[in-house]
Amino acid sequence: MQYLENIPCWGNPVFPEALTQLDNARETGAERLALMADHHVGYGVPIGGVVAYRHRISPSGVGYDIACGNKAVRLDCDERKVKAKINPLMDEIFKKLSFGMGLNNNEVVEHELFDDDAWRLPALKSRRQKAQNQLGTIGGGNHYVDVFGDELDRIWVGVHFGSRGLGHGIAQHYMDIAAAEGQVSNGISWLSTEKDSGREYIEAMELAGRYAYAGRDWVCARVAKILGGTIVEEVHNHHNFAWRETHGGEEFWVVRKGATPAFPGQLGFVGGSMGDDSVILEGVDSPESREALYSTVHGAGRVMSRTAAKGKRGEAGRVTKEMMSKWVKDRGVVVRGGDVDEAPHVYKRLHRVLEHHSETIRIRHTLRPLGVAMAGADVKDPFKD
Repeated sequence: MQYLENIPCWGNPVFPEALTQLDNARETGAERLALMADHHVGYGVPIGGVVAYRHRISPSGVGYDIACGNKAVRLDCDERKVKAKINPLMDEIFKKLSFGMGLNNNEVVEHELFDDDAWRLPALKSRRQKAQNQLGTIGGGNHYVDVFGDELDRIWVGVHFGSRGLGHGIAQHYMDIAAAEGQVSNGISWLSTEKDSGREYIEAMELAGRYAYAGRDWVCARVAKILGGTIVEEVHNHHNFAWRETHGGEEFWVVRKGATPAFPGQLGFVGGSMGDDSVILEGVDSPESREALYSTVHGAGRVMSRTAAKGKRGEAGRVTKEMMSKWVKDRGVVVRGGDVDEAPHVYKRLHRVLEHHSETIRIRHTLRPLGVAMAGADVKDPFKD
């Protein structure tokens, strides 16, 4: 860890544009800041940024993909049998689940959250039916469903996605309100938690969080059924969210944009890339942990933009499909969907990123990818984090 602009930062290098974005949050009233090792430039607040306010909350800090998160489940499947059938299993996962933009779930999903009183809010009431139709859809971008084996030859399923169009609509609604109230600076919007607009945003955000959890629960259960296993362990949390927390004896609204809560004893699932290991980690208590507001990375972090990977119109990108295919083939990973802007080449290596957080977390399990399913190359996802 190092301090830059009086901000605790993890990782090497620390990207100056991301640091500037985080420093800008001070002008919106943020009193505590931290930058995780997987950071890169985001919308207003950088991915990997942690921002804490006393009586404010930032819709743009949370972002468009409210409650995007990771869930991993361990199954009682025989790893040898799963590996032997991994190609047809990934075919079925890719066929049965909804990867892509603007899609409804292939199956009707009933859930008690659609009876929640929060649907009365102006930002929510017109979005209820669409949200119900989309519950359990994965979307595109960096969202995925993975099948893993761990160091004890056990099977895990890992997923990464959020609240889909519901979260996007909530974010835009309240960012518009913040703009109308003149509460925007350097692309960062905020609302007072002591006014109706701020309290309503919190209620809508928390519903989006329950919605995202329900979607990930459903997908993991559906994949477990495809693999023929029973879920025996779950690790579930999200990023792109704000929590009311106590740090140093003081209460804050802590916004984690692409950062995972990692309180002492709290487990988290953090994904690498389609050709890299992922981990189950556990938060520990330490001086660095307290400086990080008990936060850690949510992934490996990008080393190049999507445009750099794919190239602009008429120009070649830095990553080819042949490069991507060779990497995953060498690792023995079966991939369905995906494109070069999500290739392993565009990400840092997760184990090196986690080394920067060695004082704040411990690795419980290392998950090696067996199969990866993502939306195809033709999908553009504005709801990704």
